Amino acid sequence: MHVKRKNEAQDILSAIPGDDQRSRCHKRRRCICLSVTICVFAVGLLILILALTVFKSKKPVTTVDSVVLKDVNASVNLIPPMVSVNVSLDISISVKNPNKVGIKYRNSSTAVRYKGKDIGDVPIPAGMIGGGDTKQLNLTVTVFVDRLATDLDIYGDVINGNLPLSTYTRISGKVRVLNLFNIHVVSTSTCNLKIDILNRRIADQNCHYKNRL
Repeated sequence: MHVKRKNEAQDILSAIPGDDQRSRCHKRRRCICLSVTICVFAVGLLILILALTVFKSKKPVTTVDSVVLKDVNASVNLIPPMVSVNVSLDISISVKNPNKVGIKYRNSSTAVRYKGKDIGDVPIPAGMIGGGDTKQLNLTVTVFVDRLATDLDIYGDVINGNLPLSTYTRISGKVRVLNLFNIHVVSTSTCNLKIDILNRRIADQNCHYKNRL
């Protein structure tokens, strides 16, 4: 009887994993965890490198290709004091997307200003510009300067025959990098014009561009 119990106890002890077996299991689990950690780190590093190099977000470039005076009509009445000026401009704008991925931009607009005051605008509907593509926007805007009848400067400018105007275009959107990150971008352009009312032409024009993330 005692011998049988002793044999059973030895069988139970032999069924319990020894220190070597437990050590091997622990090492195996540690190797698996280390391998998974290295793989995750490598994938994350690869995504970061791609995001900072190949797929690095670049600013869109908005360029005013041309501003053409389509029509201009001006008149001044001294009694009663009243000025009437209607100006129509054809504006050609190109927006270049230098990114490898598309830019999705929101509703925007081009405004025409007289000495900092908005006197007309034309909407630019929301849209998409593919990676490396350039989108052409042809806009026509009609402004009514007689809205500034209370501005005394307008009388002198119309009488002198030179009307200073400026156009301002702002396009904002987002670039989605690797389907993981949304990066917001903004591109603006400003053109200063001098309208020769008597000869019905643009006497002077200079444009400035600003792009930022």
